[in-house]
Amino acid sequence: MNSQYTIRRATRSDLETLVGFTVDEAMETEGSAPELDAVRIGVKAGLDGTAPVEYWVAQTQEAQVIGAISVVTKWSNFRGGYYWWIQSLYIVPDHRGTGLVDLLLDTVADSAKDAGAIDLRLYVIQSNGRAMAVYRRYGFDVAPYNIMTRSLN
Repeated sequence: MNSQYTIRRATRSDLETLVGFTVDEAMETEGSAPELDAVRIGVKAGLDGTAPVEYWVAQTQEAQVIGAISVVTKWSNFRGGYYWWIQSLYIVPDHRGTGLVDLLLDTVADSAKDAGAIDLRLYVIQSNGRAMAVYRRYGFDVAPYNIMTRSLN
């Protein structure tokens, strides 16, 4: 294990850091910033336990938060258990390539196993080759599904 980092469950005190990471992730992957108030409402709901999401943060030995991962659970009626969907994974640029992504994914995988989850799932923008390579290296495969959306706004 990489001893220069620790992973812990996020707390309410991590709210603004997680909001910032979410905005930065959206800018990097989608090229646009989400509505800041909506992000704050969403992250706060997860931290307060009113939304089905869990957050973990990575921090340095000096307790500086430099990465995060979140998971949303989804029930499968035909498999009789929960999928754990990695909702977001973000590491500040200066700490990328240090093995931190594996620590975050290991933490989620261990928690999922302990909870009896069926498997881990995630979605990734098709043009993000670097992320796809990382996830493949970690053992993820491309699923035989397409994600379809319909805006309600």
